[in-house]
Amino acid sequence: MAAAMLAVPAGLRVAPLTSCSGRSDISSLRYTTLGAPKYTRGTRGGSIRCEGVRETVDKATKKEITKEEILQNQETNQSEKQSVFGAVPSSGSFYPRPEVERRPETGEKSLGSLFAFDGAAPETINGRLAMVGIVWAAIAEKMSGLTVFDQLYTQGTGLVFYVAIVPLIAYASIVPMLNGESSDARSFGPFTAKAERWNGRLAMIGFLSLLLTESFIHAPVFTNFF
Repeated sequence: MAAAMLAVPAGLRVAPLTSCSGRSDISSLRYTTLGAPKYTRGTRGGSIRCEGVRETVDKATKKEITKEEILQNQETNQSEKQSVFGAVPSSGSFYPRPEVERRPETGEKSLGSLFAFDGAAPETINGRLAMVGIVWAAIAEKMSGLTVFDQLYTQGTGLVFYVAIVPLIAYASIVPMLNGESSDARSFGPFTAKAERWNGRLAMIGFLSLLLTESFIHAPVFTNFF
């Protein structure tokens, strides 16, 4: 154990360590301790690149979605052949667009396309906000005894802080899409995009129901009934 605690990268005594984005004359750097990151020289300009955590997470959770898979689903999935309003998807239309055009992996990656009515962003972001919001509202109601509307106008309650993190949740959701990755590209055990969509839809309905109920009874639901 003592030897492992004193393990240092090879070459530490002859040259200082550099950051992952910096440059160095060290050809390679590898830690001998278990689970330590690896530093390898890039192919251009002698830059050093960190490897380890991101590659491990991608290997465990990421799935590559190809254009061929999207086109096949577009042809075989009945829900992709017409919208809930009965409209048939057509290329270049405002709504609905074919799946291959609206997906971040194969379609346009502009904010206008992602935030369109049938884009990848609206349901994903709204569902995540609703899931966090209804849990946060429940905890804040139990702690403060105030309705959701009252919490918005009362300093120091939990929902005020929730409103502050809304942009952070939206930002964290949109960045992968701008990089060409939809929520369907990630899964880990029971945590799949399909499960997230259904939980998000239920949370959106539940949060709206909570607001409407409290507007009629003028009392916090989670304090009076749970």
